[in-house]
Amino acid sequence: MKHMHHYWLLLAGIIFSSCKHPAANYEPTFPLMPFVRPVALNPVIVPDTASLFFDPVLQDSIAWESNDTFNPAATVLNNEIVVLYRAEDRSGEGIGRRTSRLGYASSTDGLHFNRQSTPVFFPDNDSQKELEWPGGCEDPRIARSSDGLYVLLYTQWNRQLPRLAIATSTDLKHWTKHGPAFAQAFDGRFFNTFSKSASIVTQLIDGQLVIAKINGKYWMYWGEKAVYAATSDNLTDWYPVLDEQNELKSLYQPRQGYFDSELTECGPPAILSEQGIILLYNGKNKAGEEGDPAYTPNAYCAGQALFSANDPTKFLQSLDKPFLVPEESFEKSGQYPAGTVFIEGLVYFQNKWFLYYGCADSRVAVAVFDPQKQ
Repeated sequence: MKHMHHYWLLLAGIIFSSCKHPAANYEPTFPLMPFVRPVALNPVIVPDTASLFFDPVLQDSIAWESNDTFNPAATVLNNEIVVLYRAEDRSGEGIGRRTSRLGYASSTDGLHFNRQSTPVFFPDNDSQKELEWPGGCEDPRIARSSDGLYVLLYTQWNRQLPRLAIATSTDLKHWTKHGPAFAQAFDGRFFNTFSKSASIVTQLIDGQLVIAKINGKYWMYWGEKAVYAATSDNLTDWYPVLDEQNELKSLYQPRQGYFDSELTECGPPAILSEQGIILLYNGKNKAGEEGDPAYTPNAYCAGQALFSANDPTKFLQSLDKPFLVPEESFEKSGQYPAGTVFIEGLVYFQNKWFLYYGCADSRVAVAVFDPQKQ
């Protein structure tokens, strides 16, 4: 009986340890999938005509999220998922002709959200007004440092040139704008270069995604027409990686005949794993013979690429088929009827991966990957 007692204690210990934080030491692998849309839940964020905001530039009350809500960033704060989503008013007609601001939504389960009635990030009468007005602040991505600093990478759009920019916060509501990411690099050489869509490299530590360092530097992938890289020592000033000809070094680019034949636009924060760096990105299918006939011309689908953990500029492999495709009616209607699942927000929360994406430039939806169901 004594040995039997020890047996049951040992068995109970095994069961308890396997139930307690079952995925605390989970190591993400490439590809990160499958992501499944929750049944009868999406979209999780839609336009609201009743939300009013007194705009400091216009000096007037604006229905700031009345036309479209889409392209979300996501992170975790105080055991809640926070989504910062792009919202457009009705100040103009067509994509890029309205003003964009970022709204704040929080959730305890990642599926149902409470929204703040006013934006938390927007063009203002500040040092960045010339670069952000009248188009606004677009397409955010966000990641947290190990000491609790949230880094926002977004597009400044003055309707002349899009610029990748940086802002920081400790509470996701009060922000410090640092201006264009590449303003200081190489004596300002890339200040007037078309830039957007940045995926900062993160790592899963103790169940939390935090910004990683590789070879003593912070890294990010960025770009729309191809994937480029940049490094930083302080998370606010970034230096693009150059090739032997002293030009931007293209690491991954559109592939003729595939779903990403026109664009390979970086998505949510990339993930450093034992296999390498997993980059989730948005592929646009080119119309005509150069595209993939299996997908709608001009549609945006989601892909994944893997880069070396020791050399983030070294491409290793990628998916030939997208892991997320426009399927639902709200993903194929709205501002972008060709179909869009535009991924920008990724969090690890309660042992699951939550992926937030824009639907046809008009709505926000979520898909979930549960590693324990593999």
